[in-house]
Amino acid sequence: MRTIGNILWFIFGGFLSGLSWWLFGALWCITVVGIPVGLQCFKLASMSFWPFKKEIYYEGGPFSCIVNVLWFFFGGIEMAALNAAFGLIWCITIVGIPFGMQFFKLAKLSLAPLGAVVRKVY
Repeated sequence: MRTIGNILWFIFGGFLSGLSWWLFGALWCITVVGIPVGLQCFKLASMSFWPFKKEIYYEGGPFSCIVNVLWFFFGGIEMAALNAAFGLIWCITIVGIPFGMQFFKLAKLSLAPLGAVVRKVY
């Protein structure tokens, strides 16, 4: 079921969501100071491309808290709004609720991505 869900996810919105993480990662990597944020965006793009059976754990410290504040204003609001809008659209139908819940999970992640670790759930 996980494979079918991930394939459907990739076709119906996951590609655009993952592409947006890659875009923000590339923009952050332009500056030397933003490279840690850009690398985290690239890691989270895989979560966005294939989100089913993956959970997010937060293990951040003071550094990630400070950088998350910068991220919130320079990318987080846009990413969270995009993912929340897709989640609302998917939740209109009963069949789309699992996809909407994944978009809501990504919206929460978009607000504070630094310090987040993605783990597979078996």
